[in-house]
Amino acid sequence: MNEKQPRLVSITDAQAILGGISKPTVYSLVSRGELVKVKIGRRGLITTASLDAYIQRITEEAGAA
Repeated sequence: MNEKQPRLVSITDAQAILGGISKPTVYSLVSRGELVKVKIGRRGLITTASLDAYIQRITEEAGAA
């Protein structure tokens, strides 16, 4: 069975994906352009593509240090 990864996740799910960071940290990453937040109705959702790109970026930076 081939389940697709969701393309949008809640702020709470984004917090968990990033290791349990705080909600203000997620919003800070959004305001700095590190994560992409979209709105559908009143809900704010984070794109999984931006989460994947952010994780890749910080992993590469950690490896270069």
